[in-house]
Amino acid sequence: MYTDAMRRAFHSIVPPKNFGVNLIDNDTFLTIKLSERSFLNMSHDEKIESIKYVTQLKKALEMEGAIVLVTREPLR
Repeated sequence: MYTDAMRRAFHSIVPPKNFGVNLIDNDTFLTIKLSERSFLNMSHDEKIESIKYVTQLKKALEMEGAIVLVTREPLR
């Protein structure tokens, strides 16, 4: 399901400093997986920028025809 156009859309958006996501191809949909640990040491403004980045990723992938699920990895 992850096409070359989706790959280009994903890489065209620059992530905030020290923040990244995992993109998982589940055949019929894509999952953007966030790590809770990455949010622990962020300031309020950094958290907002990170969420804006994830929203932009989701919209860009959907514009290329993907069904996108955003999820997080909980702390234990």
